[in-house]
Amino acid sequence: MKEFSTASIRNIVLASHSNSGKTMLIENMLNFTGATTRIGKIEDGTTTSDWDEEEQKRQISLFSSLVPILYKDIKFNFIDTPGYSDFVGEVVSAMRVADAALILVDSVSGAEVGTETALYYAEKFGMPRFLLLNKMDRDNASFAKAMKSVEEVTDARLIPMHLPIGEKADFKGVVDLLTMKAYLGDGKTASDIPAEMQAEAEEARTVLVEAAAEGEDALLEKYFENGDLTPEEMVQGLHKAIQVSNIIPVMVAAGGRMMGIGPILEGLLALAPSPLERPAVKANAPKGEIELHYDDKGPLAAYVWKTTADPFVGRQTFFKVYSGVMSSDTRVWNATKGEEERLAGVQVPSGKDMNAVSVLHAGDLGAVAKLSVTTTGDTLTTKEQNITLDMPEYPTPLYRVAITPRTQADASKMSQTLSRLAEEDLTLKWEMEAATRQTLLFGMGDQHIDVAVKRAEQKFQLCLDLHEPKVPYEEHITKEASATYRHKKQTGGSGQFGEVALKVFPLEDEDFSFTNDVFGGAISSNYMASIEKGIRNVMKEGVVAGFPVHNVGVSVYDGKEHPVDSKPVAFEIAGREAFKLAVKDANPVLYEPIMKVSVTVPEANMGDVMGDLNTRRGRMEGMDTDRGRSIINAMVPLAEMMRYTTTLRSMTGGRGQYTMEFDHYEMVPHMQAQEIIAQRQREMHDED
Repeated sequence: MKEFSTASIRNIVLASHSNSGKTMLIENMLNFTGATTRIGKIEDGTTTSDWDEEEQKRQISLFSSLVPILYKDIKFNFIDTPGYSDFVGEVVSAMRVADAALILVDSVSGAEVGTETALYYAEKFGMPRFLLLNKMDRDNASFAKAMKSVEEVTDARLIPMHLPIGEKADFKGVVDLLTMKAYLGDGKTASDIPAEMQAEAEEARTVLVEAAAEGEDALLEKYFENGDLTPEEMVQGLHKAIQVSNIIPVMVAAGGRMMGIGPILEGLLALAPSPLERPAVKANAPKGEIELHYDDKGPLAAYVWKTTADPFVGRQTFFKVYSGVMSSDTRVWNATKGEEERLAGVQVPSGKDMNAVSVLHAGDLGAVAKLSVTTTGDTLTTKEQNITLDMPEYPTPLYRVAITPRTQADASKMSQTLSRLAEEDLTLKWEMEAATRQTLLFGMGDQHIDVAVKRAEQKFQLCLDLHEPKVPYEEHITKEASATYRHKKQTGGSGQFGEVALKVFPLEDEDFSFTNDVFGGAISSNYMASIEKGIRNVMKEGVVAGFPVHNVGVSVYDGKEHPVDSKPVAFEIAGREAFKLAVKDANPVLYEPIMKVSVTVPEANMGDVMGDLNTRRGRMEGMDTDRGRSIINAMVPLAEMMRYTTTLRSMTGGRGQYTMEFDHYEMVPHMQAQEIIAQRQREMHDED
């Protein structure tokens, strides 16, 4: 592939709700521009952007995919992103490196959850937005209803740039209000606007002209004087307005049937900004914060926005050049990791295909294979400059499952594989839960977890079994108690003897304290370490239900030893058993983790969500509103939140979101505690 200068590049992310037509739009664009001779189909698994085996199997986009499309000497770097909410991390990564967003809306369904998500992140990243009302040829498609549905979920001004010629089965093409021409079919040739649409087109053009005039003061003055702008002036004004104001141009198409493709590309060609027109990017340098401009002569700074593992070519690293140029067969400095990397060959991806290129200029997107340490979020630069670019904020994964390796061979590579998956996907995390002795995998939802497990098997030959995660309960005592235990073992020859008398008492500010209060030498001080060791082992394993014991103090006040048979192991056992007896007499109770939960939902769902939280033993802490959405703050036991992601989506049609973080431990109510203890004891019996 040939080189493209910064001015000839347009980086555009395609975002939407699932099944709005992003993948097929790209297919038709590729065919329209002559890049392909046939249009791939999702059901056949032949599309350019959905090339992963799991995507083809599920027939939905699961990962972002970069597809360059050349049109009139401009390279459009389109990034096709998943529309399903479980894979929002892919959308965030793509928006980090895009310069504009094309948000697709199904003309039948109107604005959906994915539409709101796309609009939210595009606004958050401060990028120009374009709206495409797609699938205008479907039954029940409606331009007016789709427009109204989007207006209800955004504060931005929607300004039609296209009008549909017909709807549903009668959809024939579009009227381009910039050129005031009709484009039938794919839109390669222009024709006159149908007479019956002339008045409607004139009215819509007036609104578009007014929006364009607001882009520059000089144009606004001219509009007030003359009452109109030339097509060139309209493009000039709109080009500026969509970058500095809250205007979203609206286009229409039936992208899966090659209808309206030409006007879409022309609209993006005229109005989408090149990297040169985007604001300078802030970066961190050894001497402080600096600004990077898209300049080939600037210091090298490339941000890694995506990494993938391939069993044949190894790790693929996708990056955007924010400053300087990226050349093949050079060495670069990973400023995030503090290590040098060698670039064997720079490539331009197109779906799964890679096209070699010698140089990538500032603003362009590319990839390189087989880097050693570089992962998503890293910055590639020179050792002298040592520049780093900030990662975007990713949503916190809250859906959790417990995982176990299927075989011993799987166990040996589980940790490494999970780390690699988490490096590729920053909304995927894993950790060892010490209290439950489980390995937990966190994701955005059940589909996200399922795909991650399938990738582990396909890419790394790691087979995992999924289980319900256990709640990390704690055992506490509520009063002081004493116990004595004698360990005596005589088998002929040297025996074992140790006797320990101790008391336990609850602590508030400490997790554990151990004191030697023995007077008179009943137990030698050198046995105290063994007694403490035995107690600490029990604290890890629990006494009542197999959960760790916390906030307990222990005082050893008496005991006995034997001049011949006393050994450290004997006192370890005696200390352990005495501690168990004392804890059982100290009115032990279960404590559970309480989570600080903040749920954001549409106002219409507030009552249902609050009622549901109450059934989960939630304690309301307050309410707030933001942009017509209710924010409910509550304290809820973790045990009641295990599958809340799925429940909230069901209750709110996917429009509810929540955050959750650990706050404190509280005592479990007696009835629930008895059930938990009984269940745990059954599990322990089955394990034995």
